[in-house]
Amino acid sequence: MRSIRPRGYVRRMTLLNDQLITIADVTASERAQRLDDAGTVWNERIARDAGNAQLTYKVTGRGVGSVGTEIRSGRHRFLVDEPAALAGDDAAASPVEYALGALISCQVVVFRLYAQALGLTIDDIEVSAEGDLDVRKLFGIDETGRAGFHDVRVRVDIAGPNTAAEYDRLRAVVEEHCPVLDLFANTVPVTGSLVPAPDL
Repeated sequence: MRSIRPRGYVRRMTLLNDQLITIADVTASERAQRLDDAGTVWNERIARDAGNAQLTYKVTGRGVGSVGTEIRSGRHRFLVDEPAALAGDDAAASPVEYALGALISCQVVVFRLYAQALGLTIDDIEVSAEGDLDVRKLFGIDETGRAGFHDVRVRVDIAGPNTAAEYDRLRAVVEEHCPVLDLFANTVPVTGSLVPAPDL
């Protein structure tokens, strides 16, 4: 299978202050050890107490600029915005682009995890996603459709020594176990509340 990106490739991410954080590639043996260690630790933790399998994630956001949002998750923070056509400053990717990005990144994690578990090798992986959205519901023009994506397509390019059939079986396993794909594919109960600011 073809190589997707040059050796020594470094990933870059734009943060609030426009600095770039890089994540250097690790060797195959280092990645394998990390994946094995993570699997061992989680299996032991859950074996001791099944309640350890239940996780709660918390993210907060504050409105900035025209329609932008500063997101905080633990020690991490990043911007979400909209293009000028949607009243934004185009300072960062949009919410729906981040949603696709979350799907892509979760796919990469789960492909790596289950490739290791199944004894397969991934030399390189690249995922792309496209989503189709009808903005008429967003703008209140037509209330009959969906506000979100009505169709999403994911493409996974893998380079490695295993056969196409083996990678296809891996893809089927990943689709059963990817948390963010599950969010896209299944209805999740969502509750909301509004807390008015106190009068000054």
